[in-house]
Amino acid sequence: MNNRLKVMRAERDWSQQDLAERLGVSRQSVNAIETGRYDPSLPLAFKIADVFGIPIEAIFLKDGDSE
Repeated sequence: MNNRLKVMRAERDWSQQDLAERLGVSRQSVNAIETGRYDPSLPLAFKIADVFGIPIEAIFLKDGDSE
């Protein structure tokens, strides 16, 4: 699943560790989500959307869609 997580994190000047702490996951998990090696569970995806204060569709893109 494509996502805008890295871009959105950079816009806020957050490190992967900063985001991981906000989400209660490891930095490695954030990295894996950003690089597309891991698709987050639905509860984690909603938590990510909550942390950024935007709808989940604004972060996660359908396969084939780009930023």
